[in-house]
Amino acid sequence: MIGPSRTAERVALRRAAHQLLDHPRVHDDPLALVIVGDAQAAALRAEPHRFEDGPVSQRLRAFLAVRSRVAEDTLARAVAAGVRQYVVLGAGLDTFAYRNPYPALRVFEVDNPATQAWKRRRLADAQIAVPDDVTFVALDFASESLPAALRAAGVRGDAAAFFSWLGVTPYLEPANVLATLAAVAPLAAGGGGIVFDYNVPPASLPPASRAAFDGLAARVAAAGEPFRGFFEPDALMAALRDIGFRDVLDLSPDELNARFLSARTDGLRVGSVGHIATALA
Repeated sequence: MIGPSRTAERVALRRAAHQLLDHPRVHDDPLALVIVGDAQAAALRAEPHRFEDGPVSQRLRAFLAVRSRVAEDTLARAVAAGVRQYVVLGAGLDTFAYRNPYPALRVFEVDNPATQAWKRRRLADAQIAVPDDVTFVALDFASESLPAALRAAGVRGDAAAFFSWLGVTPYLEPANVLATLAAVAPLAAGGGGIVFDYNVPPASLPPASRAAFDGLAARVAAAGEPFRGFFEPDALMAALRDIGFRDVLDLSPDELNARFLSARTDGLRVGSVGHIATALA
């Protein structure tokens, strides 16, 4: 990747739209409409349905909100258990570090240099202050060591870290995903863990869901960031255990809808492609 991630901006815009369209909100983010910039925020407020082109858009927006909710709920439990280091892999325009409610929690944002530089300009333009407990880690995932970069940035090897990795694994080859998880596991040992999302193979989807997925895949490929990685849930959970995670959980779309969206009257639901994995070490 040479320039900043185009999908990162699209994700941020859909997170911002969730703040306007969906009530009650699944994930409350007071900075979501700020970090997208004044012009985009004004356009969304004037036309909050601007990204709505059918039920697929609504389901994608729901999934983005739910995955952030799962990550931050799981982080809260880790912090309550004593974790004081949080690493956001592929941070994009994620805003947690700038509304962090835990005074003792250090946050490390990891991203490719171009996307991270773009985000820092966005933060400055939006006048979002960067707290002293936030550290930016610019990393070329293809050529640099994640553990080495984290150690150099100040991540302690003698204390557990918690990781989130949202919206990234579908764009990587499965071997690269597993290698990253294996690198993370020792840093999470002793009470930390990771939350990440992933896609199941399109061939396992029913026809209607497969057609919706194919449309989404075509759009991200046109943006220069094609989907590359897919996992069967049982095989992925087994791989996580082999890597060293002791408590793994796969949250399927049905489970996500039951946990977070069952009481709604607006029909907001996640689709059938994306799963969320939680793994504790």
